[in-house]
Amino acid sequence: MLAGFNLLLWGTHLTDDLMPKCQAVRDAGYDGVEIPIFEGSAPDYRAIGQRLSDMGLRRTAVAVVQSEMANPISDQADHREAGIDFLKWMVDCAAEAGVETLCGPFFQPLAVFSGTGATRAEWDRLVTAHKAMADHAAGTGVALAVEPLNRFECYALNTLDQSARLVEQVGAEHYGCLFDTFHANIEERDVGAAIRAAGPAINHVHVSENDRGAPGAGHMNFAEAFAALKSTGYDGWLVVEAFGHALPDLAAATRVWRPLFKDEQDVLSGGIRTIRDGWAAA
Repeated sequence: MLAGFNLLLWGTHLTDDLMPKCQAVRDAGYDGVEIPIFEGSAPDYRAIGQRLSDMGLRRTAVAVVQSEMANPISDQADHREAGIDFLKWMVDCAAEAGVETLCGPFFQPLAVFSGTGATRAEWDRLVTAHKAMADHAAGTGVALAVEPLNRFECYALNTLDQSARLVEQVGAEHYGCLFDTFHANIEERDVGAAIRAAGPAINHVHVSENDRGAPGAGHMNFAEAFAALKSTGYDGWLVVEAFGHALPDLAAATRVWRPLFKDEQDVLSGGIRTIRDGWAAA
């Protein structure tokens, strides 16, 4: 098992100003960081990856679809084509940074709704787009982990069952789905059963409290999730994902309207303790 920390707590792009935060993550006992891939070019990420390697930090990454103009499930062909190009850009940046797993809800723009669930046509477009993404990632060393989000943030992919079906239809060895405790707490009737049913389709995990604050400070049943993950043979990344309200755009996207923790150290220490102790006890 590897413990990681998602840098979206501090920003949507890793700059020199955030390097001390990365060192704090390392000092807290994490194996790596999850870097946002929201902007920039592939060469930028090569330099970022090298700096993190020099600090002894391994990398995963998170990315999202940012525009209706580049929506891989759009009914407009030019938007779909731009969306697939954007997915490939994500992969290129991740590969340059030496990322092991690229995760996220890279299937539709966030907070965009159609008034219903995904149609059969949208689902077919999603499979086609992610097959193209997986083909592009083949041989790069980057695994892909698509992340279902709760119904209040997206409509195309909400549950582990849907995600496991998508993994099966994409059919690439390096393509799987992400289990996120926060979203599952909303969408799954039985979290442990959902994990066991998805089984090996799960190739990445986000450890997130019920209010998206410091892990261990809320009512999330991490013991149930970790035990179910272990029963499937999972032994990969467990990445803390928490959000603050210091960045207005990110706070709006994650619906964080109030402080969720006393200070950042609560998140760092609570997260590593929840992961290390909880995994050992599972």
